[in-house]
Amino acid sequence: MPLRLILLALLLILPAASGAQDKGVVRVTSDVSYEYLARWDVERLNKILTVDTPKFAGVTVTYSPAVNAVRLYRVSYASVVPERGNKPIRATGLLAVPEIGETSLPLVSYQHGTVYGKQEVPSFPEQSPETQLMIAQFAGQGQLLIGADYFGMGLSTEPEGYMVKASHQQATYDMLLASRAVLNDMHLTATRLSIAGWSQGGFVTMAFLEKLESAGETVAAAATASAPVDVFVALNGFLSFPRKNDAAWVNSLFILSAFAFENYYGVPGLARSVISDSYYEVARKAYTREPFNVADVPTDLHKLLKPDYFDAQFFATSIYGRLVAQTQAYRWIIKSPVRNYYGESDEAISTGLGRLAMTYQQAIGAGNTKVKAVSTGPTSHRGTFATAVPQWKTWFDKP
Repeated sequence: MPLRLILLALLLILPAASGAQDKGVVRVTSDVSYEYLARWDVERLNKILTVDTPKFAGVTVTYSPAVNAVRLYRVSYASVVPERGNKPIRATGLLAVPEIGETSLPLVSYQHGTVYGKQEVPSFPEQSPETQLMIAQFAGQGQLLIGADYFGMGLSTEPEGYMVKASHQQATYDMLLASRAVLNDMHLTATRLSIAGWSQGGFVTMAFLEKLESAGETVAAAATASAPVDVFVALNGFLSFPRKNDAAWVNSLFILSAFAFENYYGVPGLARSVISDSYYEVARKAYTREPFNVADVPTDLHKLLKPDYFDAQFFATSIYGRLVAQTQAYRWIIKSPVRNYYGESDEAISTGLGRLAMTYQQAIGAGNTKVKAVSTGPTSHRGTFATAVPQWKTWFDKP
């Protein structure tokens, strides 16, 4: 057979998705495009599971080994900011496609945790150890995986919308719709939808679930690890009832939320009313990702915050406190099966907060049993995530 015909035959039998590797940016619709990033082989994926993740999380956990390579794509899509009158913006996220022969595959949406680098997010997987674990454990086992970067992260030009609930819901929901359009372009179909997230991403996962249920979407399973489902509960704990093991980095929760709420809810001067004058400028740089010395940000909240916020009544009635009080993701009648995993030595999420969604749902009349809290034992914040992931996998795989 002439060489020309052999090459033509090879092109015809290649999976449709692999063709995107050489196309640069592929425009699917006027609102959605995608670009090929990389191919991670089985060896790379199993190194993530056996070497990289234990180093990141500080615990050794047994994961299901990867059995297939994965192709990674960055998805760019149009969205809107609900808090700003549905201002049109563009956002990004990751799509991971397993290299297997099937065209109908289950889909997992992963919501990432708090990060300090603008590109430490799913669509920049080399910079996101948590995303690497999800790729290796789920996409490496034949499942589609997506992850939104959230507004202000990845390639988004907006200020970060940290813990801004409606924007988190919009980012994740529009990423799901955009991913389905991309998969259709690749001649692939997403079937069973499961969602999961860690830390901030646990909150986002629950908020996403609320959005999905309100839109009539069927969610097979929703799982979280170390989820601050009620930010008012979380921040009050650090202010009024601190624990001996509270993380030094909880200062970032106040900084990022104060500036994000100021920007997204349109409250000029909000962050300045929360952050002490001495540390306002370095806190602002931390939020905007300008260069700053991390050591200049005090870990002692009594230095970082204005003294009034340690008065529980003042905090509750302040503009900041009232916005924080609205930032919850568990107070509706949940219809989908949910498991909230929590660590008993978690330096950021108390056991009470880890169990809160279940406690609330079970307090409704005879009790809503859809939500279960699951302990991962005496695990740290990262350890809880690392330990929960294979349990998510086992649960998601059940018919």
